[in-house]
Amino acid sequence: MRAPDFWRHDGAAVRLLAPAAALYAGAGRLRWALTRPWRAPVPVVCVGNVVAGGAGKTPVALALARRLAARGRAVHVLGRGYGGCQRGPLRVDPGRHDARAVGDEALLLARAAPAWIARDRRAGVAAAAAAGAALVILDDGFQDPAVVKDLSLLVIDGGYRFGNGRVIPAGPLREPVARALARADALVVIDGDGTPAGFAGAVLRASIEPAADLDDLAGAPVFAFAGIGRPEKFFAMLRRLGVTLDATRAFPDHHVYTVDQIMTLVEDAARLGARPVTTEKDWVRLPEDARVMVTPVPVTLRWHDEAALDHLLARPSP
Repeated sequence: MRAPDFWRHDGAAVRLLAPAAALYAGAGRLRWALTRPWRAPVPVVCVGNVVAGGAGKTPVALALARRLAARGRAVHVLGRGYGGCQRGPLRVDPGRHDARAVGDEALLLARAAPAWIARDRRAGVAAAAAAGAALVILDDGFQDPAVVKDLSLLVIDGGYRFGNGRVIPAGPLREPVARALARADALVVIDGDGTPAGFAGAVLRASIEPAADLDDLAGAPVFAFAGIGRPEKFFAMLRRLGVTLDATRAFPDHHVYTVDQIMTLVEDAARLGARPVTTEKDWVRLPEDARVMVTPVPVTLRWHDEAALDHLLARPSP
């Protein structure tokens, strides 16, 4: 889905949806009250957020997996496989699986560490542990009480923060902010400086940046498109780095592109004399034959205080 504009502000639609939001929040509380969390045989690090999509969970999970693997930890990553048809538990093989099977995020995660998808996170963690994982990173799952988390990181988009502060469907929140902050061991604030009031835990700051220089895009007109949580963040990053955007087009998060759609985008770019560019997350969702016509822009996460991060990661031990 694409986030509605009123999720940023208060207004008549928000007030109209307030009763449904109260029911949504109540259902979440009931789920936690009725679930007995399972303790995994290995440490579990959860990377989650409190808003619906677009905070930067997957770049954080990727960065953590690479950092822990570089330090000799046998780390595996588990996602739900959003956008894919497989339910799992399934170990992702980029040579056999595509985004239609396992989702776009799983394919990116598999580049950093052994990656799994499972709609049932308890079964997914158990499968990863049985396959040799000494630590499992959950990409999402902060609102899922099924598995005990040894460390919970709550990712916050420093620009968007909590939208209008209301719970779905009146706003973008998966649960009330106060409840989320109470369970978080640390916050990861991306591209921002603010810290939510009332949070006394560790606060890590980071920036999402291109993984390579954009010299080949500088000075040339670009047609940028994206189907992520907040496409405007991608467009803003390109502009900030000096890329000339002749046109942009936004699609819903996890959008599955058809051959006809891609050909239309490429033809529109050609009419403008522009180069079609998209996110790496979108690029893995393109039909394979169409990828050669579109330039992906891979991103990476830069930690502002790596010592603070390493101190935090030393907590979950086997």
